[in-house]
Amino acid sequence: MGKQLSKQQKKAQVVPFLQDGQYYYNKGLKAYREQNYQKASKYLQKAVELDPMDSVKLSQLATIYTDMGKYSQSNELLSYILDELDKEMTECYYFMANNYAHLGLFQEAYKCATEYTKKEPNGEFTEENEDLIDLLTMEDDDEDPFLKDPDDLILKQDAAKSLLEASKFEEAILLLEEIVEEYPEFWSAHNNLSLAYFYVGEVDKAKQYLQTVLERNPGNLHAYCNLLVFYYYERQDDKVEEIANVLSAVYPLLFEHRYKLGATFALVGYYPLAYRWLRSLHKQGFEGDEVFYYWLSYAAYFTGNVSFAEQMWERVLKENKEKAGSEPWNVSGDANHRVSSMALEKRLYAIFLAVQTKNLDQINQYQSSTVPQSQLEKEFIKLALSKDFDSYDKVAALYQIAESLFDHSEQDELFLFSFRILLKAYKGNVSLQNYQGWAAALDYVWRNQANQSVSQTNIASQYGTSVSSVGKYVKLIKSMLV
Repeated sequence: MGKQLSKQQKKAQVVPFLQDGQYYYNKGLKAYREQNYQKASKYLQKAVELDPMDSVKLSQLATIYTDMGKYSQSNELLSYILDELDKEMTECYYFMANNYAHLGLFQEAYKCATEYTKKEPNGEFTEENEDLIDLLTMEDDDEDPFLKDPDDLILKQDAAKSLLEASKFEEAILLLEEIVEEYPEFWSAHNNLSLAYFYVGEVDKAKQYLQTVLERNPGNLHAYCNLLVFYYYERQDDKVEEIANVLSAVYPLLFEHRYKLGATFALVGYYPLAYRWLRSLHKQGFEGDEVFYYWLSYAAYFTGNVSFAEQMWERVLKENKEKAGSEPWNVSGDANHRVSSMALEKRLYAIFLAVQTKNLDQINQYQSSTVPQSQLEKEFIKLALSKDFDSYDKVAALYQIAESLFDHSEQDELFLFSFRILLKAYKGNVSLQNYQGWAAALDYVWRNQANQSVSQTNIASQYGTSVSSVGKYVKLIKSMLV
C-alpha cells in the first residue's frame, strides 16, 4: 500500500512542460543579445508560428531579419503588421525605410520615412528618421537630387509583370535583366527573370538565377516554389519530393506566400497541401483572381471536396468563360496541368505532332493550360491550325521545315534536334526561308551524328534541293552546335 501511494505521489509531481510562443520568444531574445542571429531567427520563427497574431513577436523577428541582411523579408513582416494586425505600430514605417534604403529602393525608403514623420512628429525615432530623410534627399555638388527618378523601379516592375502576364517573355527578359542590374537585391525581379527564361526554354539560365537568390537570400519562398515547378516539369521526381517535403514544413504568414505555396502544390499534384493553404485564404475572405479559384477548385476536387470544387469552378467561369471544358472532373488528376515538356523544342514538337495526327483535343488542352505560353508557341499553334503560308514568316518557316522533315522521317530524336537548332536560328534572326534546304541539312547533320552513312548529294535529291544549299546550311548548323 505504501509503495502504491509513493507511485501516485511521484506521478502527481510530474508537471507537463508546455513550450509556448513566449518560451521560444525568450529563447530568441537571449540568442539575439548574444548576436547569434541564425539561432535567434529560428526561435522567433517558432514563436511566431505559435502566436501568429502577436505583433511584438513579428516585429522582433523583422528586426533580426534586418540584422541578418534579409531586408525584403523584414519588410514583408513589417507590412503585414501594419496591414493586418496593428496600424498604430507606427515605428514599422521607420524600420521599413531603413530596409528600403539598404536595398537601394530610395523612393520607397523616402515614402516610409515621411510617413513616419506624419504619424509620429515627436516619435521615438524622430531624430534618426530626420537624418535618414536628409541622406535620401541630399544633393551631391551639381548633380540632381538623390531621388531624381523616384518611380523608376515601380514603373519597371509593373511593366515587367504585365509582359509576363501577356506571355511576352522575350521582352520581359530584357526589362528584368535591366532591373536586376540596377537593383541587385530586388529578389522578386530575379525570380520573375528565372520564370521568363524557363518559359522560353532557357532552363539552365533559369536555374542560375534561382540559385543566386537562394545563395544570397536563403529561404526565399518564391525561389523554392519556382525550383519545385522546374523539377516537376523536368520529371525529376526525387528532386520534386525533396523540395516538396521542405516546403510542407513551411508556415507562411503573408497572404501572398500562402497563395504562392498553395498554387505551387496544386500545380505539382500535392493536393492536400494545396487545399490546406488555398482553403485557409478563402476562409479568411481572400478575394483571388481566376487562377486562385482554378487551383482551389482542383485542390478541392482531388481531396474529395467535390461540392466546394464545383462552387469554386463557377467563380473561374465567371472570370473566364474560355476555361469551360477544363474542369478538374474532366481531366485525370495525374495529367491535368501537364504540358508535354517544359523544354521549348519539345513543346513545339508536341504541338506539331498533335496537328499532324489531328489530335485537336490535345491542342485544346494545351491552349487551356494555366502554364504560360510564349508568343512563339501561340503563333505556332495559330498557324499550324490555319495553315496560312501565303507570305514568308519565320514562324511559318519553322512549321514548313518540320513538315518537310515529317515527309521523310518520323524519328522523335530528329525532330527534337531540329527544333532545338531552329530555335537558335529563330532567336538569332537567321533566315529560314529555304525550308527544303534547312530540312535536308538538319536531316544530314543528325544522321551524321548518329554515325549513319549518308551523302549530301543523296539528301539533296531526297528533299528536292541543291547540294550547294545543303552544304551551306550544314555549315551553319554545325556552327550552332558549338
